[in-house]
Amino acid sequence: MVLITTLVGFYMGSSGSLNLGLLVHCMLGTALLASGAAALNQYLEREWDARMPRTSDRPIPAGLIQPQMVLLLGASMSVLGLVELVSQVNPLTAVLGAVTLATYVFVYTPLKRVTTLNTLIGAVPGALPPLMGWTAATGEISVGGWALFTILFFWQLPHFMAISWMYRTDYRDAGFKMLSADDSDGSRTAAAAIRHTLALLAFSLSPVALHLGGKIYGVGAIVLGLLFLICAIQFSRSTTRERARQLFFASILYLPLILGLLVLDKIKL
Repeated sequence: MVLITTLVGFYMGSSGSLNLGLLVHCMLGTALLASGAAALNQYLEREWDARMPRTSDRPIPAGLIQPQMVLLLGASMSVLGLVELVSQVNPLTAVLGAVTLATYVFVYTPLKRVTTLNTLIGAVPGALPPLMGWTAATGEISVGGWALFTILFFWQLPHFMAISWMYRTDYRDAGFKMLSADDSDGSRTAAAAIRHTLALLAFSLSPVALHLGGKIYGVGAIVLGLLFLICAIQFSRSTTRERARQLFFASILYLPLILGLLVLDKIKL
């Protein structure tokens, strides 16, 4: 998903034909960086992953690989990814990559055991890849790149609210500070999902206002946003695992569809 959103950012920021060589370097650097961040995250959370059934079969708690090796691999891939971006793409994209890595591994990961705000903070590194794709293509941070950032930022929140409600017992038992862990009836979790789905609907129209996407995209964004919102409302009316699962799958369908529409109906720069 990181690579798909990076690719969309690169495509939307490109004018004329795609620079395929630059795209390959951007995707390679981003892939290494994302892989390194994921490995470092699992290294840091190995103790807590072992406590939760949904993560106990990950490589470290399952005993398939030693923590020291994961630390070495994670650090190596992260460094290689940053070197690839700074040397073969541009320094700005490498800086954004470094910010993504640092906020995900060293801010978001430890905050999950400190405050429920971790979800909001964690949405920042999750939303930076399309902006990285944009800066790789354009060499600058501009409003179009921020539009893609906001779509990814607000999408993650209802997406994760659904996950956190389905696995709230796991999170609570492992000591993670999630909104759902102390939400007895699910009302606060569902309200957060609705708020951010509404925000997503609004911000998904920004590419139209910025003349990045055309009318087909605009209509599609409204339809998809309303369908997503309906799922969030249904979850708020009945906070069952089934409704949370429905919201989760709606989020999984929404993102590739909205990004696909944007790519298909791109207004040439």
